[in-house]
Amino acid sequence: MSVLGASVAIVSTSAIMIRGALGEGVASLSIATWRLGFAAFILTFIVIAKPATRSEIAALSLKSALLAVASGIFLAAHFASWIASLSYTSVASSTALVTTNPIWIALVSWLIFRERLQRTLVVGIAAAMLGSALIFLSDARAVAANVGSNPMLGNALAVVGSLTVCGYLLIGRRLRQTFSLLTYIWLVYLSAALTLFACAVATQAPLIGFTPIAWACLAGLAIGPQLLGHTGINWSLKHAPATVVAVAILGEPIASAMLAWWIFDERFQPLQLAGFSLLLLGIFLSTRSVSKKLPSADEISAS
Repeated sequence: MSVLGASVAIVSTSAIMIRGALGEGVASLSIATWRLGFAAFILTFIVIAKPATRSEIAALSLKSALLAVASGIFLAAHFASWIASLSYTSVASSTALVTTNPIWIALVSWLIFRERLQRTLVVGIAAAMLGSALIFLSDARAVAANVGSNPMLGNALAVVGSLTVCGYLLIGRRLRQTFSLLTYIWLVYLSAALTLFACAVATQAPLIGFTPIAWACLAGLAIGPQLLGHTGINWSLKHAPATVVAVAILGEPIASAMLAWWIFDERFQPLQLAGFSLLLLGIFLSTRSVSKKLPSADEISAS
């Protein structure tokens, strides 16, 4: 459990380092590109050093490879939208809203696969929706009182980040039944990095010329939250129930909000705090109900 706690703590620094890079003038798309790019670069050397992994990759069918690429595209969209959200809204609102993916997965399971919703899940969805509404309402009032930020846009981007990560999760659930973890994350991270790089070039987002602090934040994102944090969560999934791990991940938005309060002096508005609490309660209840539907890999949390 100490590994799980340390992993969640590392992942919780993600939003803080992103804010640091944004503060150094790095575009959100550039941050997403380098976060996945550095991670894929490091993993490539590990893959090269493992003959079994190279053989597994060489033996992949075209269908499996294309699914992995699709998963990477969803992951790229997740990071592009979520990281952009941190330019407009608070760390607390962004990290809470982006972790609502268990709710969307439950709704998809109900609408498309006709799976029955448990009572706990229904209560969880209702609490999360109400909490989200309160966060949006609180931030709408903040916009009216102080023009100069756009928390409504930021919150919407965080929700988009949560929706897009569902595609990554659901594809990952299927592929991880036959892929080893290293093969899967290398293919997905590489696909995501290349997708983001193409978008950065197309939109002329700068990829060089950053300050040393900015480069430190970008490298830290790849080594810390992306590789160490999620790898620790993967390890924990083999030594603890999936529900325990999924619930522990809820510590990320709480820890991120506390760090943002301490470092950036981001304080809660009363209505925002109520919404934040309700949203986390809703995610907690939903996660308990859908944890068996989530893939037992690093894709439980992608932030």
